Amino acid sequence: MRILVLILALFTQGIALAQTTQTRPFSYDIAELRFVDADNDGDGLDIKGSFALDQNWIVLAGIRDLNFDNFDRQLIEIGAGYVWHYRQGLDLISSVKYLNVDVDTPFGGGDDSGLGLSFGLRAWLSPEFEWRGAVHHQSFDDSDTYLELAGDYYLNQQISIGVSLEFAGDLDVLTLGGRWYFR
Repeated sequence: MRILVLILALFTQGIALAQTTQTRPFSYDIAELRFVDADNDGDGLDIKGSFALDQNWIVLAGIRDLNFDNFDRQLIEIGAGYVWHYRQGLDLISSVKYLNVDVDTPFGGGDDSGLGLSFGLRAWLSPEFEWRGAVHHQSFDDSDTYLELAGDYYLNQQISIGVSLEFAGDLDVLTLGGRWYFR
């Protein structure tokens, strides 16, 4: 319960600060590389990107490769999203994605495909610091909904470094990495 209250407080504070901070518009032309640390001794890489088609529509893709002691898991996602520029310094984002997961174990493997839905926001806390939060839903044979909280510090207008936390029912994930804004 304390975690939920903390998340709600951070979400509310991010919206309040975004309303008062004078900042530049967000870029959605992004290439991202993150190192992933997951529960149960999992680690790997996350490579994602998005491209703005116009002021509101984006296409996105990503691959997350996780290695555990007894199995490997690869998730590929391809989709599209809509960005609502709610006010200066605060964007609301929704996306729909096709997902494909492949699991390999010493005894065999399997794959599954499904649909992913995401709803989130990006907010400037200062001219150099961006805060993000999102709720993601993945629907395979079993469904999972998880919360993502992230922050990035901008070294300049093209490069940022940051951290993200994902809280899911089966797997909590920490990522560290960077983003390159190419346009």
